[in-house]
Amino acid sequence: MLKSPLPHASPIPDDAHAPEETLFRGDWLTLKRRGRWEYVSRNNPRGAVIILAVTPDDKVIFVEQYRVSLLQNTIEMPAGLVGDIAGSEEEDVLLAARRELEEETGYACGRIEFVHEGPSSSGMSTEMIAFARAWDLEKVGPGGGDETENITVHEVPRAEAGRWLFERAEEGFSIDAKLFAGLWFIEHPDAHMR
Repeated sequence: MLKSPLPHASPIPDDAHAPEETLFRGDWLTLKRRGRWEYVSRNNPRGAVIILAVTPDDKVIFVEQYRVSLLQNTIEMPAGLVGDIAGSEEEDVLLAARRELEEETGYACGRIEFVHEGPSSSGMSTEMIAFARAWDLEKVGPGGGDETENITVHEVPRAEAGRWLFERAEEGFSIDAKLFAGLWFIEHPDAHMR
């Protein structure tokens, strides 16, 4: 084990800097190996964004869709890939957040701000996910996603959001654990200030 350059950090595994090899490349994901570690990376270079959106009447916006990888309906916050549209590979994360918010929920926002970025699943993927807070929402369309999606929009009173999510879990929905981080960011809007 190598010593980490960060104070108080875990040691670096001996094979962490072994050559990276590609095991499989699909349209959207690539399976890789480095030493004894296997992981996936997204083929779009910009990762993903989760949008923290609260309506003018204090309702948190969640989206529901069937996820084939889980064979289950999931409850998530509006989200999407950054730079996944041909010709916009260098798309800004906040521009992607605005686009995905309107596409999935039918809401446009007056302003949007970066909150935080971190790994989606650090032991399995190189993907980074940004959280963006949308402000001054206005309903401008039906939502529901693009032609490849079938999204149901839920507007839940903010004070009841946690309970509502656990009720959906009891009904058999898969609840994205990042929702609880998103709710925390909504309740603590100044905690992320740089």
